[in-house]
Amino acid sequence: MAKPKYEEWLTEEGLLKIEGWARDGLTDEQIAHNMGISRATLNNWKVKHVDILDTLKRGKEVIDRQVENALLKRAFGYDYTERQVKIVNRDKDVVDVERRKFQNKFKLDNPEATQQEIIDASIEAIPTTERIVLFENDKHMPPDTTATIFWLKNRMPKEWRDKRDVSLEGKDGEDLNINIKL
Repeated sequence: MAKPKYEEWLTEEGLLKIEGWARDGLTDEQIAHNMGISRATLNNWKVKHVDILDTLKRGKEVIDRQVENALLKRAFGYDYTERQVKIVNRDKDVVDVERRKFQNKFKLDNPEATQQEIIDASIEAIPTTERIVLFENDKHMPPDTTATIFWLKNRMPKEWRDKRDVSLEGKDGEDLNINIKL
């Protein structure tokens, strides 16, 4: 008899995939698609299998915090350094010398390595290009009014929402049931 499909997602590997998808910002519908199930099935599994629910929460919490921090940073404004870089080829003779030195050290550290493994390791370790910073410029990103408003409306809705309910009372204190939108 075949194992139920949910069991493969309750393994360490399955839960790790689910958490990664949630951390990458995928919606429950996209995660369900990746799992090969419907959104309704995922919702049922979240109710029946607390490990799946907890994994989704844990994965989403990371990305939610990152977005929240980015919004807050944008609301306050921040300083940053703008850099323009150029990638240039390094001198071939210098690269060759560095690779030979690396190969000699690699041979000593790895006596069982083949000649091809030694060459491959030196190619991976010694780059043929380098980044040169052409200029750096300190800049300031001013506070973003929209981010500030969004934050305030969501964090302090009573004080910052667009619609306010105001009720008027008559002379004798009776509620006139008139709502005014401000």
